[in-house]
Amino acid sequence: MSSSRIVLHGTALSGHTHRVELLLRALGLDFDFADAPADIRRGEAFRALNPLGQIPVLQDGALTLADSNAIMVYLVRRHAPESDWLPADPVAAAQVQRWLSIAAGEVMHGPSIARLIAQFKFQDDPERAQRIAARLLAFMDGHLQGRAFLAADHPTLADLACYSYVAHAPEGGIPLAPYPAVNGWIARVEALPFFKPMRRSPIPAKA
Repeated sequence: MSSSRIVLHGTALSGHTHRVELLLRALGLDFDFADAPADIRRGEAFRALNPLGQIPVLQDGALTLADSNAIMVYLVRRHAPESDWLPADPVAAAQVQRWLSIAAGEVMHGPSIARLIAQFKFQDDPERAQRIAARLLAFMDGHLQGRAFLAADHPTLADLACYSYVAHAPEGGIPLAPYPAVNGWIARVEALPFFKPMRRSPIPAKA
């Protein structure tokens, strides 16, 4: 891999990685994907990129950056500052930031953790994850009544940050059928021209 190219370190089953990959595709940026499963993330070479051992990690020339939401903000400001993915208007930018916080909070501790428990034997409280997911999805469904996207009338970083784990919530035993507005939003994200689906988890969940 050329050091002048963008390199995305992650895995095909990671929603955090997937949200960054979607943005890279949306911005039309060439990049290399470096698979970083758990055994690689425990090694010294990867820990030099991110001492926390977490994915994704982005390398862009001399820059190495961790945290999916931080990576997305960087990519827009560095490579597409005039785009609408992170609006310049203070109110619109704050709306996007709100959903980035929800992605790191309720989305992570609800649908994401439920999926980790069901699919990968992650040690956590499944009932708590289910409660958080139910509260989040009800909130999102109400918010999306009459709206096409989460933070604006067009897709933004908010949609990419929240999509992957919400769309894959059934893999954590969380049904999406009760949330028609959320399902409509999922369909609109999946209809975007750059969209690429995230790989389904190999272990069937009991939904």
